[in-house]
Formats: sequence, structure tokens, C-alpha cells
Amino acid sequence: MSHIAQDMTFVLIEAMQADPRGCISFHDYMQLCLYHETQGYYRQSREKIGKSGDFYTSSSIGTVMGEMIAQWLCSQIRHEPETPLHLVEWGGGNGRMALHVLDDIRRAEPNIYERLRYTMVESSPYHRDLQRETLSAHSGKVVYTDGEDWLAEPPQKHVYVLANELLDAFPVHRLQYRKGDFLESHVAWSEQGQAFTELWLPDVERRVLDAAKRLKVQWQEGQIVEINLAAEDWIADVARRMAGGALLIIDYGDREEELYAAHRKLGTLMCYYRHQAHSDPFLHPGEQDLTAHVDFSQCRAVAEANGLVPAPLQTQREFLVAQGILEKLQAHYDPNPFSEVSKRNRSIRQLLLSDGMSELFKVFIATKS
Repeated sequence: MSHIAQDMTFVLIEAMQADPRGCISFHDYMQLCLYHETQGYYRQSREKIGKSGDFYTSSSIGTVMGEMIAQWLCSQIRHEPETPLHLVEWGGGNGRMALHVLDDIRRAEPNIYERLRYTMVESSPYHRDLQRETLSAHSGKVVYTDGEDWLAEPPQKHVYVLANELLDAFPVHRLQYRKGDFLESHVAWSEQGQAFTELWLPDVERRVLDAAKRLKVQWQEGQIVEINLAAEDWIADVARRMAGGALLIIDYGDREEELYAAHRKLGTLMCYYRHQAHSDPFLHPGEQDLTAHVDFSQCRAVAEANGLVPAPLQTQREFLVAQGILEKLQAHYDPNPFSEVSKRNRSIRQLLLSDGMSELFKVFIATKS
């Protein structure tokens, strides 16, 4: 066991020993593994995105995704009066997406660039330092803050919020349907086996249980479901912070009828460790990313309840084609596969492949006027 996993294990065991039951909910386990102040995966000072990390994001595949988001933002903003514009990115990682968006807006729409402010909402000091370094060419345009401070500000008009692969990493409650009722996943430490074990207990909070019972699902015996209340709260908080503008969420997930279908009986929880995907959240604590698919039916309901008007859900491919990505492909006869044109065309094709990110990832847009 690495020293990172060992330190995280001590943190988790301490939390379990503090509970009279000797265990903690899976939600709290995931919260500690990802966001513990010093040992959590997203708080550690090490690379997580890219070749030396554990996973890739769309901003790792060239600059095209950022350019398409910039195109969408400009299409929303062009009709706005000559007022300050607030672009806000939550959980921007290493800052590459923001860089690509700002570079393209400055190139294509300098008048819009002049009146915008780009806010990076980031709670990790390590990632904030990476973002400052990546975005040094736009230092006069970028503001850095954390979520609590940004949400505490009064509502503003012309606010455009971007969340790329954010909601999937919020801690979830894991429930299992048994004999007409639900049990919740808890985690305990086995001294004998020197490993974490999963317990299914009837201790389910009322709000979690209510969320599960609202789902229009023909439950199967033993079916597992993830309930992401943090995503509900986040959308509601962001909507209250916006007096006008739009919310753009890009993440992997689906509508309710697909997400809880029979072929997903074991849920959607996934782990990413050194570019290997697997389903055991108890391996490598603190060293691996833990994620669950986003319920976009839930996102839509919460958005509507908080004054936002959702657009029809799109796949990433549909969104990119609508923004004109095919026009970015360049005809060429360069035999060099490493030329800039070749690399750019390759990144566009990778973003559009039907068996990759393009169909699994969805784009959720909701506006407020």
C-alpha cells in the first residue's frame, strides 16, 4: 500500500471509529476519499489529468472543445447589451479549458473579450496554482475564488456558468432495492481482512429515500442506484446566483429511463486509477477518482423548479455539430501524421466518435432571463 493510500486509510478508520456503528455511509466515504482537506484525491498536489494522471478530459484532446464552448458562449452573448459579462467555470482542473475558451473569444470576438470577466471557482490550492500558471496570458481577465464565496455574492445578470465533468464527482448515496424497500451502502474496516467492507443497512435519511421513491423505475430485486443530492443542491444554488444568463453542464450520464434501466442493475459507480477503469471503490483510497453518472432528468427538474428554462438534452456529438465543429475539419494531403493540421483533424474525429465521449457525454443547457 502506498503512503497516500495508507494515510487515507487512517483517516477513514478514524471516522468509522468515531461512529457508534463502527461504519460510515458510502456518501461520507466518497466525500473523504475525494475531498478530505489534506489526503483527499482532489486536494493532493499531484497531476490527475493527462498522460501522467488517471484520466483524460475533453480539454486534453486539443483546443477544439474549448473553441466550441467559446462559440456557444458568443452566440448567447452577442445579443446582450454592452454590459459586463460574467463567465464562471466550476472545477476547472488545470485551467486548459478556460485557456482554450478565452483564447478563442479573444481571437474571434475581441469586443466580447474586452467586457468579460472569467471566474474560476476552485477550492483546491494546488489546482488554483495550476490555473494561474496556465492562464497567465489572461491574468487581467481571470478571478479566482471558491464556491462558498461566489455563491454568497448577490445575484447578477449576464452570468454564464460552465461545469465540465463536475457533477459526476460529487459524493453520492448508494442504495439497494430489497424486498420492496431500500438499504443504504455503508463502509466498515475489517481488522481481520485488513480491508474495507461494504454493509447494506436500513439507515436511510428521509431526503435520500424520498429522492429514490420519486424515480419512475420498475425496481428489480437487488438493484443498486446512486442518489446525487449534491448535484440538486448545486444547480439550485447556481440558479439563485443568476439573475440572468445560462448554465452549461457537460458530463457523462443520461435521462432517468436509461440510467436506471435493467442493464444498469449494479449502478454506474466507476473508478479511475492510472488510466484504468474499474468498479472497486475500496482499492487505492485517496489515489483514484470515484465517479457516478449524472441523472439529467433530475437536473432538468431542479433547474425548472429554480427558474431556469432547460433546452433539450444533447449528446456531446450533437452539441459539437450544432456549434460548427465539422467546419473545423481541414482537407489536406500532408502525409505527416504529426503536422498541426493532422493533429487537429484527429482531435476533432476523436471528439465525434460514436463509441467514445461523444455519445456517453451529454450537454445540458438551461437559461434564465
